[in-house]
Amino acid sequence: MEFSHVSVLLNESIDGLAIKPDGIYVDCTAGGGGHSFEIARRLDENGRLISLDCDPDAIIAASEKLKKFKNAQVIRSNYSEIRSVLDILNIDFVDGVLMDLGVSSHQLDTPDRGFSYHYDAPLDMRMSQEGTSAYDIVNNWSEEQLAKIIFEYGEEKFSRKIAKNILLERQDNPIKTTLELAEIVKKSVPAAVKREKNPCKKTFQAIRIAVNGEFDHLSDGLDAAFESLKPGGRLAVITFHSLEDRIVKQRFASLCKGCICPPDFPQCVCGRTPQGRLVNKKPIEASLNELEQNNRSRSAKLRIIERR
Repeated sequence: MEFSHVSVLLNESIDGLAIKPDGIYVDCTAGGGGHSFEIARRLDENGRLISLDCDPDAIIAASEKLKKFKNAQVIRSNYSEIRSVLDILNIDFVDGVLMDLGVSSHQLDTPDRGFSYHYDAPLDMRMSQEGTSAYDIVNNWSEEQLAKIIFEYGEEKFSRKIAKNILLERQDNPIKTTLELAEIVKKSVPAAVKREKNPCKKTFQAIRIAVNGEFDHLSDGLDAAFESLKPGGRLAVITFHSLEDRIVKQRFASLCKGCICPPDFPQCVCGRTPQGRLVNKKPIEASLNELEQNNRSRSAKLRIIERR
């Protein structure tokens, strides 16, 4: 099986982890193994890499990519379960964690995975290939529920119209394919919007996030990953849209915040001290060279925090 995926911000994220040859590292989103490979080749015989992914296709691809490294281990798991995985492996703390969020090129470019509005395929969008699918959500959720996720997860201002038309269409027959859903979205937005760009992106993003519980996993995963770091250990996170970047930015800011006493208090009584420090105050974005090589890197942002 060919797993086509170009790792985004590869050098920047690896450099940001400040890898120690004898350190323990976790790649929470193994994908095709690109980031994992670069981490593994920087480790000596005392170093260790644990690569996680919930996608069975990614597990096969990453295992093949990393097979020459005896100190690399690929495990099928959602990254929000990082603490449980480390407990099973009898690892208390690690030197670094990497998260490359969002959907992979392989998932987008494999039609039968049902992530893309460019191919006619069954509505699926499950990264793990298990559980609730896009078909289930589109055909069973209420108009209010659909409008809510399309607005909140897709930031789509025509969410109510799209949700209403989804319900109208499914009254007679279930909505089975990606192109069926795409056509409903297209007829729900003004012509001017369709002329500017493909109007399906926001709705498909919203449904994908809901299918995979992405924001819940991200929130849990950030906390678990940071708590698993040694002092001086680093957590590097690559995001691809404003909603997930906002979650990361706010969580990092909270971890770096010290005293939260009211400003008129003569002295601190909360006892709170910063748990981390930002390695880069502004997010790192793709270089012009990378943008020319990989257009999908245009929205990527890398944030790195170090545990105190």
